[in-house]
Amino acid sequence: MSGADPRVRAVLKLAPVIPVFTPEDVDDAVQVAHALFRGGLPVIEVTLRTSIALDAIKAMVEAVPDAVVGAGTVLTAAQMEQVKAVGGRFAVSPGATDRLYAAARDTDLPLLPGVATSSELMRGLEQGLDTFKFFPAVQAGGAAMLSAWNGPFGDVRFCPTGGISAQTAAQFLHLPNVLCVGGSWLTTRELLQARDWAGIEQLARQASVLPG
Repeated sequence: MSGADPRVRAVLKLAPVIPVFTPEDVDDAVQVAHALFRGGLPVIEVTLRTSIALDAIKAMVEAVPDAVVGAGTVLTAAQMEQVKAVGGRFAVSPGATDRLYAAARDTDLPLLPGVATSSELMRGLEQGLDTFKFFPAVQAGGAAMLSAWNGPFGDVRFCPTGGISAQTAAQFLHLPNVLCVGGSWLTTRELLQARDWAGIEQLARQASVLPG
């Protein structure tokens, strides 16, 4: 694990929560970036689940240069290259393949790969990584699974994502092998449709001080 990219953990240590944001409009995405950053959450994961996601990342990076904007739902080597090209600072994947691991090395883009089983985790360790996304966190065993993994994989650290809320985040953040959690509760469809930037900022402020 000595070859692990230290940039991954450095990003995950910036705040207890990484907002997981699916953009529908580029201008709105910029407002979301401002709101989250003002609220104390400098790291933002923008999922590549919409056609404008890459444009949104580019706009957010340009509008809030001090934020650390990356891409989620990265599935292919081509997407890895596209994320790098628009200024994304990191990539997050729901799982990982040998080709995706190679693409991360080739593009020099920090990758947080998703794992849900011990075998997937061991495969990532063989690739030289030591930090992973635990996904889907609640469905894959929750805090109990991560607590159990801390025994055989004591040097590994995680960002659990999937099914976590403001009310349950602390269950994960209290674990010694969890650096932060990912959450979509900060940018719900309702908040985005209402363009409630103040509401998003307030949720970010609350999330930024969640106890670990």
